[in-house]
Amino acid sequence: MSALAHFIERAGVATVCISLIREQTERVCPPRALWVPFPLGRPIGVPGDAEFQKEVIRAAFTLLRSATEPTIEDYPIEAPETGPAQWACPINLGTPPDDTLGGKLAAEVARLRPWAAETRRRRGRTTFGLSGAAENQVDAVVAALAGVAESGELDARPTGDIEWSHEMPFLLRHLADDVRSFYHEAIASQPGDTPPNHDALNAWIFGETVLGDVLLEIADHLTAAADDNPFALFIRNFIIPEGHYRGIANFGDMT
Repeated sequence: MSALAHFIERAGVATVCISLIREQTERVCPPRALWVPFPLGRPIGVPGDAEFQKEVIRAAFTLLRSATEPTIEDYPIEAPETGPAQWACPINLGTPPDDTLGGKLAAEVARLRPWAAETRRRRGRTTFGLSGAAENQVDAVVAALAGVAESGELDARPTGDIEWSHEMPFLLRHLADDVRSFYHEAIASQPGDTPPNHDALNAWIFGETVLGDVLLEIADHLTAAADDNPFALFIRNFIIPEGHYRGIANFGDMT
């Protein structure tokens, strides 16, 4: 909407946007924008509070009179608290045009990127980086994971200029941890006041995302390599949480 505002203004119609992700709005620099400190999916506050929502809209419309140059104004009031809500992923992870495993994972990550950026902005930190990659190198980590899933090559070090924290195949665990951290940070910005617990996150990742498919494919390669590599099953069991691998107990088959 921020980009569209420029075209509408060129046609002679004044515009004002409500921004949920300040970094994106700053890049596009619309004529007028009100940044609100609310969860994604709730640009005017919590459902059912008409008076609060009207105040947000009034604050946005005020910019039509006061802003004489590109302006991003911060709304100073947090949305009221609401009661517990059932968690559900609010993102439509539809089928991307590139139907390769790597292409689908890259498209999924691209859709989650603004959500993860918003969580990092709010927290001022990230848990991404165990692999040695910087937080802006998630695409390289994703490509490395997808490459292993597609090729089955467990020992080849990922290409690129990143100083990876471990050698392969031990690095696989940290690549997986980094991408899962990225997904967890994205979901932390979902609408609602009740965040998903650990089990709900795992059920979502391994039941509804391409990332889950990629990690299960890597787990299959590690299982097949177990006869030649005694560490393969240990790595697999760190990548796949208990109860999410083909009906096999993670550490039950190690004794």
